[in-house]
Amino acid sequence: MKERSKRYKESEKLLDRNKAYQLKEAISVITKMLSPKFDGSLDLHFNLNVDTKKSDQMVRGTVVLPHGTGKIVRIAVFCKGEHDKLAREAGADYVGSNELIDKVSGGFLDFDYCVATPEMMKDLSKLGKVLGPRGLMPSPKTGTVTNDIVKAIEDLRRGKVEFRVDKQAGVHLAIGKVTFGEDKLYDNASRVIEALTEAKPASIKGKFVKSLTLSSSMNPGLRIAI
Repeated sequence: MKERSKRYKESEKLLDRNKAYQLKEAISVITKMLSPKFDGSLDLHFNLNVDTKKSDQMVRGTVVLPHGTGKIVRIAVFCKGEHDKLAREAGADYVGSNELIDKVSGGFLDFDYCVATPEMMKDLSKLGKVLGPRGLMPSPKTGTVTNDIVKAIEDLRRGKVEFRVDKQAGVHLAIGKVTFGEDKLYDNASRVIEALTEAKPASIKGKFVKSLTLSSSMNPGLRIAI
């Protein structure tokens, strides 16, 4: 096993491994841990009581973080006509129709999110094998296939993030930078927990979230009381 760093060991002294923390207390502890040499992120890790082999138990949704993610996001918009003009005015980083599709087919992936108008989805389907595995394919479920291009761009700029359960029944989501401070991180974390709880499939009976852990970059995690 790789030897833990001195910084990690010092951070570990601040927590009780046998304790399930209340969210606000956990954030207070984590923000006091020694930081790596960069502005680390705070992450929530959920383990859900779902069977990912059943289509009706696939958990997926979006949430707009009250204080954003702290990241500068790059947005590509696939559209044409009047929507092209609106997307550029709204500050999209890359805008185009078939020429942008061809550029992405050629290996261009210098963006974090994709938005598309419904009319573009037929042409965009050829990029399924490129965008799909990276979680970039626009979808009506996440609000990234829409004719309201301006709102989609504004939501992403404000901190709209997507969550999706993985094959191990986990959901992992960054909720901001440690330097945000306790109050903003608490607001963001609370909103994510609320949104995930609201996404509970109707077929799930009993406890939905089996466990929840809060961690910051390159530091130990804290178990959160459900």
